[in-house]
Amino acid sequence: MHMADRKPIESWLTDMDGVLIHEGVPIPGADAFIKKLRESGRPFLVLTNNSIYTPRDLHARLRRLGLEVPIENIWTSALATAKFLDDQRPGGSAYVIGEAGLTTALHDIGYILTDHDPDYVVLGETRTYSFEAMTKAVRLINAGARFICTNPDETGPSTEGPLPATGAVAALITKATGRQPYFAGKPNPLMMRTGLNTIGAHSESSAMIGDRMDTDVLAGIEAGMKTFLVLTGLTRPEQVENFPYRPSKVVDSIADIVDLV
Repeated sequence: MHMADRKPIESWLTDMDGVLIHEGVPIPGADAFIKKLRESGRPFLVLTNNSIYTPRDLHARLRRLGLEVPIENIWTSALATAKFLDDQRPGGSAYVIGEAGLTTALHDIGYILTDHDPDYVVLGETRTYSFEAMTKAVRLINAGARFICTNPDETGPSTEGPLPATGAVAALITKATGRQPYFAGKPNPLMMRTGLNTIGAHSESSAMIGDRMDTDVLAGIEAGMKTFLVLTGLTRPEQVENFPYRPSKVVDSIADIVDLV
């Protein structure tokens, strides 16, 4: 099916870091893009694999930067994880390593957070991974708890440089237990599909904008969406050809997409 045969884009999903903001500063064109989306009335979601913040926190953080994104238009790996667990085992229990973004999402689906014989160990992003919490996770998984992880990112950005993130800590727990986690966030297309369902959108008339070939573009392709790669984040132009798949289009930045809305 040629690009020309595709349905016109009715809804937009966009990654946050590297697309709309970079190291805490809005990327030129991000405000115009969000404004145009809101005026058009098209369904859209701003996505993040980071599970630290609740949508309310992120809404406030983006607003401080001059980007007005309604709370219901924010979709995180924590929400995708909660949606997955709610579908799989409603009213279950979990031992959680993570911050408010994840614990709130699990509370909201009626999960009990406990370290006593939980159904799941759920690992998310946190600023302080404690060895004690990891040890507890290992013992609970060995005792039969299922291992779930919000996202596979091995490192995350900080002003001082990269930090070990969820994927790196998951590797440590896997090494100690022999159990691989199920990752709910990107590049799992589940995060895209559950996100699209929340806004009542269809993959064949939706587009995903991201700055990473290995998460954003891959998840978009696997969810059956049109994909745009922006070069304001992690992926460099010369790296695009190294992947066995391609985005529908490579653009310099979000500013190049404003007129497509």
